[in-house]
Amino acid sequence: MTILSSVAARRASAAGLALTACLTAAPAAFASTRTAPVALPAAAPPGAGLDRYYQQRLDWRSCVKGPDDTTGRDLEKAGAQCADVTVPLDYADPGGRTITVAISRLKATDTRRRVGPLLINFGGPGGPALGDPPEMRKAMKDVGARYDIIGMDPRSVGRSTPLDCHWPVGHSIYSAGLGRESFDRQVALHKDLAAKCRAAGASMLPHISTRNTARDMDVIRGALGERKISYLGYSYGTYLGTVYTQLFPGRYDRMVLDGAIDPRRYNPRLLRGVEKENEQALADWAAWAAKKHDAYGLGRTRAQVLATVDRVVKASARGLTLGTGTDSFRLDDTQVPTLIFGAISSDTDSARAEFGDQVSTLAKAADNQPAPLSPEFKKTLQEMLTSKNSQYGSAQTAILCGDGAAPRDPEIYWRDIERSRATHPLFGPLTNNIGPCAFWDRPREEPTRVQHDAPALIVAATGDTRTDYEGGRALHGMLPGSKLITVKGANQHGVYLEYGNACVDRQVNAYLATGELPASDRTCVKTDG
Repeated sequence: MTILSSVAARRASAAGLALTACLTAAPAAFASTRTAPVALPAAAPPGAGLDRYYQQRLDWRSCVKGPDDTTGRDLEKAGAQCADVTVPLDYADPGGRTITVAISRLKATDTRRRVGPLLINFGGPGGPALGDPPEMRKAMKDVGARYDIIGMDPRSVGRSTPLDCHWPVGHSIYSAGLGRESFDRQVALHKDLAAKCRAAGASMLPHISTRNTARDMDVIRGALGERKISYLGYSYGTYLGTVYTQLFPGRYDRMVLDGAIDPRRYNPRLLRGVEKENEQALADWAAWAAKKHDAYGLGRTRAQVLATVDRVVKASARGLTLGTGTDSFRLDDTQVPTLIFGAISSDTDSARAEFGDQVSTLAKAADNQPAPLSPEFKKTLQEMLTSKNSQYGSAQTAILCGDGAAPRDPEIYWRDIERSRATHPLFGPLTNNIGPCAFWDRPREEPTRVQHDAPALIVAATGDTRTDYEGGRALHGMLPGSKLITVKGANQHGVYLEYGNACVDRQVNAYLATGELPASDRTCVKTDG
């Protein structure tokens, strides 16, 4: 069990299925097809037609939206309040249409040593954080009491002015499968997903991007009446934090970036480059599962367990039926690799045990045996394969496609997939697969370049399966005033307060308490819990 149990659970069902990972540079094959970017204000300072946003008076009120609003009730019980921050849909046209960004605030209780606001983001992209301040306060212990903890649902997410493309699935991360036929089905799927977004939110799509979310953050800072804001971001949230430091130098205080992305490698071809880390994490899990053969029946050696996984993937090409009656699901070879990928983002015993149960169920289905579902596995499949999580997948994809262009020719993806099979047969067809961004309109702005130093505290695990360790090291090199905490030997995505590593938690809390970075880079080991 991780320290932030409820927060971690939300991440596992949303961001943990993938989706915030190290991204590779855009191929030259489509660089020349980009349209000229629209000139937008970088820092969007007050006085550029934005005064009414920065100077708005927030209407703080109860977070409860109705009798079934458990998130609102938990916030109210903790003493938090909520407000809607008005921001321009288009920062190049501040007098035009407006949208709202929903925030929550749990005010500091240690008022004598109050630092200021701490805005949190758990990644995704597209992950909501409005409901998370109470658990953050509890997990941060004494240092949490010194901050007004701010939860934000980024633009297009959650209680903010939403985007929902009414997808029949919960996200857009799938494998190309075992052959050309399955890949062609993927092309058709992603073309349809893009078309659904265009139909549902054509006026919003050009303005959903990380740069605009960072601009929203600065409006929030101004509306709170603060000169500076502190920030804690995980995974994709590290990219958002980095963009904020570049657009608004001097307007942030303490900044923690956990599971950092190299901003030069950030683009819609999410996940390319992390195949080896995922293969190692799968092998490590297989060694763990082999010791528990009596519980899961997957094999008594690592090789036997991996052979079972391979057999399940191959069997999925003909279709696997999981569950019974109305709670049954049909999975194929484009979906099973995604399940595997989503389950190995953490090497905690609880995460490994849940994956053991899943593979055991999949193996039964592969043998044409009844494969009843646990409540946890049923929820995972619902969020992946039904419309239940459509809003999350819609917003996530809109942000990625709004941040950078993707190749438009399906044959580019197919060639990359085929090349990857020889060395990465399971994960290569997933990390190189096509997505909706291949059918999206071109972004309005170029990606953010790091040109300003930022004294951030970066946390990176050597076996991170989503944002690889080299990404954290690269960001550290681009920000010479930063310090890097390395967690050796952990196949873990998101460490501070989520992994139970006392070494990391102690050093991050010390920084948040004092504002002083460690004198030098530090190394923690996986077992320091």
